[in-house]
Amino acid sequence: MEKRRKKLPIGIENFEKLRTEDFYYVDKTKMIKELLDNWAEVNLFTRPRRFGKSLNMSMLKNFFSFESDKELFEGLEIFKETALCEAYMGKFPVISISLKGINAGNYETARGMAIRVINEEADRLQYLLKSDRLTDNDKARFCELLKRDMDDVALFSSLKELSRLLQKHYNSQVIVLIDEYDVPLAKAFDQGYYNQMVILLRNLFEQVLKTNDSLKFAVMTGCMRITKESIFTGLNNLRILSVADVEFNEYFGFTDKEVKELLEYYDISRHYQTMKNWYDGYQFGKVEVYCPWDVICHCSKLCVDDDVQPQNYWSNTSDNEVVKKFIQGADIGTTKNEIERLVAGEVIKKEIHQEMTYKDMYNSIDNIWSVLFMTGYLTQRGKQERKSLNLAIPNMEIREVFTEQIIAFFKETIQKNGESVNALCDALREGRAEEAEKIFAEYLRKTISIRDTFARKQLKENFYHGILLGLLGYQETWVVSFNKESGDGYSDILVEIGEEEKGIIIELKYAEDGNLEAGCRAALEQIEKNRYEEVLYEDGIDHVLKYGIACYKKRCKIILA
Repeated sequence: MEKRRKKLPIGIENFEKLRTEDFYYVDKTKMIKELLDNWAEVNLFTRPRRFGKSLNMSMLKNFFSFESDKELFEGLEIFKETALCEAYMGKFPVISISLKGINAGNYETARGMAIRVINEEADRLQYLLKSDRLTDNDKARFCELLKRDMDDVALFSSLKELSRLLQKHYNSQVIVLIDEYDVPLAKAFDQGYYNQMVILLRNLFEQVLKTNDSLKFAVMTGCMRITKESIFTGLNNLRILSVADVEFNEYFGFTDKEVKELLEYYDISRHYQTMKNWYDGYQFGKVEVYCPWDVICHCSKLCVDDDVQPQNYWSNTSDNEVVKKFIQGADIGTTKNEIERLVAGEVIKKEIHQEMTYKDMYNSIDNIWSVLFMTGYLTQRGKQERKSLNLAIPNMEIREVFTEQIIAFFKETIQKNGESVNALCDALREGRAEEAEKIFAEYLRKTISIRDTFARKQLKENFYHGILLGLLGYQETWVVSFNKESGDGYSDILVEIGEEEKGIIIELKYAEDGNLEAGCRAALEQIEKNRYEEVLYEDGIDHVLKYGIACYKKRCKIILA
């Protein structure tokens, strides 16, 4: 009988649900002890998205809240801390909100969504209306927090008011948890109402976090570290714990030991190296961690299909805008070279500015380096030297994001140089291999290339394949297909030029040893051996040109059969 295993928690951010409904849990509860042993009045954790911030916040809520169920923590690391659990578990009123859902096209809608967040938290605390410790005036002020048409005065003071009423009811200071604090800012910046959102959040946060006698401590999470001048004006009790800090470094993301244990539990340890190559490589403080979202998603796939290939789970949850901006700004020779070195697996030393506003993010290439680091597209290697860090692409998944954006940007720029593209296509159509080679080599020289220290051969070929497809796709009357079943295999690129009843077959090779001539010959042999031309003959195309193309770094060779 097959062993029944726990469910994989894909997208589960509710700690109680995860613990009560038989989901696999990677134990991060020691974070509670570290927080209590070493905490400030306001603690801000900045980590990239999908690294477990929301689940950790739910864990904190369930541990500290008067409403918590102690059984949720039985068998976990924190439960071994008997004295700590006796003193803190289930002993505090907790305000817990998430701002990740505030995503609107204009300020009025975003403000309404913020009010709804406060409404929902107040609704959870409606038992305060029956409290014999609150006056009628207190209860009337609480009712203001349940209204959908809350004015600015009530909205700005809402969290502070909730904390005051909770302290009065319980005679205990309050713990405040604010998850994804900066999401509304990111959306506001994109949609053009950033200044209004800054005012809203500054007032909301300041009132509850600054000189609030009802506050025990607060924990906030976010992706970006927004400057004090923008949001946290005058908040001198704030401690920021970023990806560069050693404190709490193993509590966001999965460690190597945790991943090995998870793979062993699901009997898929044979996939460890692939998992490590694709989803490991982030350095938080002094600890190397995997992206938990990727690990959980890929484990889920492997449990169903042992042959499934690794995918871009993390990057597919974002539009990768910061990488686009980075590639687009790489016209400067130095930056272009640095991107090539990153994609090759090298490290680049840069001064990182972790405190900036959203307005500053894309002001310069220097700032974009910092954003790439804070958002998880780059990670540090080794120790920090003052403000400078050695930066690298963390793993295969993120490297693929960079190569995809490089190809996408290249395809966009093709439109600006139609004359040259037409010349390449004409040369291929007319069998002028040397001329086609010269034009293609010029494109390779200009674009950001994949160098040969990091990628598997197949991925390098895919890169050049993408560049070539982008060029050929410029011809609107050409039918261009790739990896199409033909003869006894799958050809790289097939082109049908219908009005001329002419076809083109291209097989592309990456010449790892730099021998371009041999690469072309091997490509042509593959075309002949697998009879790729048959599908064209079946379509009534009698005149077929067969090209072997070999590439190595920024060099290429094209031979016509």
